[in-house]
Amino acid sequence: MKESLRVSTSKTNEQIADIEKELRYIAGIIKHKGREILNNYPITTPQFIALQFLLEHGDMTLGELSKKINHAFSTTTDLVDRMEKNEIVKRVKDTKDRRVVRIHLLEKGKKIIHEVVEKRQDYLGEVLINVNDEEIGQLSKLLHLLHNEMKYEKEKGKV
Repeated sequence: MKESLRVSTSKTNEQIADIEKELRYIAGIIKHKGREILNNYPITTPQFIALQFLLEHGDMTLGELSKKINHAFSTTTDLVDRMEKNEIVKRVKDTKDRRVVRIHLLEKGKKIIHEVVEKRQDYLGEVLINVNDEEIGQLSKLLHLLHNEMKYEKEKGKV
């Protein structure tokens, strides 16, 4: 019984190592392709990430945005300064508390995000051109499963 468990665990560890490696390679390729796409826009990768959070979550304070993008407050301030200069975001006073300043995503920023995401999706569509619909469905289902498990672990405070 113990031998069977050891072989099973070993096989599982090998599979997990293989999954981790493939995800790392995929993430690297997507990151590279994303940077390539961003070269055609007046934003950097950290700015793109910040814009995505603003699009998803709405207006945020500098502190909230700083936590989301995992950058120091001063770095986030510089990032927002540059985006504001490029008319991608705007600082606005909070309607409930005038002392609070929120970062607001402007139409130009929304347009950039939508275009970049569309180009990334086009790229993924090209990569998956020879994969059948059933396999794409399975891949999507498994990626959602993995993402949900990761979110669950994060919420429990394990990650």
